[in-house]
Amino acid sequence: MRRIILDAARAIFVEQGYESFSMRKLAEKVECSPGTIYLHFEHKEELFECLVTESFGRLLETLSELDNGRRCDDPLAALREGMLAYVEFGLRNQSDYRFAFMLAPPVEKRPYKVHGSFDILRNMVRRCVEEKRFRAVDVEITSQALWASIHGITSLLIQRPAFPWAAKKKLIAQVIHTATASLTATPDLAEQWERRHANTVGR
Repeated sequence: MRRIILDAARAIFVEQGYESFSMRKLAEKVECSPGTIYLHFEHKEELFECLVTESFGRLLETLSELDNGRRCDDPLAALREGMLAYVEFGLRNQSDYRFAFMLAPPVEKRPYKVHGSFDILRNMVRRCVEEKRFRAVDVEITSQALWASIHGITSLLIQRPAFPWAAKKKLIAQVIHTATASLTATPDLAEQWERRHANTVGR
């Protein structure tokens, strides 16, 4: 029953937004009494937080699998693979991505906690600096800037599907290349990487 409630709540939050959500609407969708909902969740804030945690968890699992695989000896290639995986996750799992990054949350009642998925990105950037694939850049600022770039293209592709986008594969590859190319300390195979992934990124 808890799983049924969460799935129904996710649909209402995505379709109607946080402010329009109510436990009464949720009970009607699940076809149960409001009392049944309250047996599992005290209020909509708890429901929302649970769904956000689930969504972040799925993203973390995706990036952790990539990071643990260590498919790329070159830290810059590994970073680009991670950025690509992030965008692909958002486009494949749009409900999760909306919950994690795009739905308006309730007023924060506690200090913001950086999620593990950002830690993975930051560690990838740090490795690029330590192994001299990047110039001596500030790891924190660079990590946030790269996150902003991939979040931007992901959210735009989700929110504006009717826009006359260029070929999405090439667009995503170009965004990742542009975001990282100016940071490199030594020549890399950026053009080859871009061409290869322009043919492999999912639409």
